[in-house]
Amino acid sequence: MNWISNVVRPKIRNFLSRRESPENLWIKCPESGQLVFFKDVETNSFVIPGSNYHMRMGAVARLKSILDDQTWEDIAVPEVATDPLKFRDERRYADRLRDARTKTDLADAIKLGFGKLEGQPVVVGVQDFDFMGGSLGMAAGEAVIAGLEAAADRGTPFIMFAASGGARMQEGILALMQLPRTTVAVQKLREAKRPYIVVLTNPTTGGVTASYAMLGDVHIAEPAALIGFAGPRVIEQTIREKLPEGFQKSEYLRDHGMVDMVVHRHELRPTLANLCRLLTKSPAAAVRESLPAPPDVAAVPAQA
Repeated sequence: MNWISNVVRPKIRNFLSRRESPENLWIKCPESGQLVFFKDVETNSFVIPGSNYHMRMGAVARLKSILDDQTWEDIAVPEVATDPLKFRDERRYADRLRDARTKTDLADAIKLGFGKLEGQPVVVGVQDFDFMGGSLGMAAGEAVIAGLEAAADRGTPFIMFAASGGARMQEGILALMQLPRTTVAVQKLREAKRPYIVVLTNPTTGGVTASYAMLGDVHIAEPAALIGFAGPRVIEQTIREKLPEGFQKSEYLRDHGMVDMVVHRHELRPTLANLCRLLTKSPAAAVRESLPAPPDVAAVPAQA
């Protein structure tokens, strides 16, 4: 202990103590290794300016980037049992949930919002990977179903941003049952003849890929996103073969027909707006409104 900590009064000691820098002042690009100022990445929609690497995006930031005026109406999700199996491994499941809610300020892994996208009403669901790896449990399953039902009831498209490591192991069979439940909800939206657009982000794996994430009318993927059921390492160990370069990346899946298009995050908002207009047959109406009214046929003199 030095003389400052032993002799100087606490208020003066605090004044003299070194001020800590924020932990996220600088971040390192996972692809290129370059150090980038966090504020620059944040204002660039969490895309590294130099390498164009797409970082993960939180649910609130995603909704702000997609919806008009960065405003939306939260859609309520039915409450579920917090810890139905009383699961415990190294820690209690209830403690993990509490920490995840504190970290993300979310009730669970999926957040729903009703707003407008270039003037068109839409329901948007965002899966936040920071909430226990975006894992699919009962609460997340109820959120997906609530979003699909809200889109059907309000007559709007439903846009789902998927990001997950799979079903939540702490809820066992109850988590796995969300796969058929969400699949039935997707079918109900289809019967209501409302578009369902899925945006696959990095990573989208496990039971989420095996259910609602691959049931959309259109599948969009962000660049270099990992998309699949099992990871590449698990597949290689199972088949004992080396996988092709870029296997399970969004560009590879687009080239092999599993994904419709790969869209840069900066182009995502106009692309989604155009798709919603196309799938709801609104472009023709918009064009007619912008064109001048046709002349009265009876008033047009006959040509000689």
